[in-house]
Amino acid sequence: MMRLALAVIPLLLVAACASQPRFDTNDTMLSVTPEDAVADMDRLKGIRVLWGGVIVAAHNREKTTRLEILGYPLNGRQHPVTTESPQRRFLAVKEGYLETADYAQGRRVTVAGTLTGTQSGRVGEATYTYPVVRIEDSHLWPKAESRRQEPRFHFGIGVLFGN
Repeated sequence: MMRLALAVIPLLLVAACASQPRFDTNDTMLSVTPEDAVADMDRLKGIRVLWGGVIVAAHNREKTTRLEILGYPLNGRQHPVTTESPQRRFLAVKEGYLETADYAQGRRVTVAGTLTGTQSGRVGEATYTYPVVRIEDSHLWPKAESRRQEPRFHFGIGVLFGN
């Protein structure tokens, strides 16, 4: 019995670590970027895409929530790779309500959905054309943990007092 438990526990741990979102990519044009969509929307309108990035802004409307996202390439786990160059901003629209406190500026998100067209807007003072995706599925990635800048190990002799 103990051998069985020792064999099963590592498998459960591996399965728990592998629980990353896996979007259904059937009928999805994985090679199409937000830049491609703006350049050739007439041909690409209506296709399904899988894009991700960092949320720039989130707005609740009467019947939808609109996310403005700075797009980045996705890795094999479908996570935005923010160490790469950004692709382009895009708008992702979800029917219904998303909590903008959760879908806040700076959070990473991956969305799967259908291209519905383009929308004109502004980025600062510049006119900007956004590709628009109707969200069918999404994954909000956990907040990045802040890393301490000071060393974790201290050497010395002394007494430490604290509250």
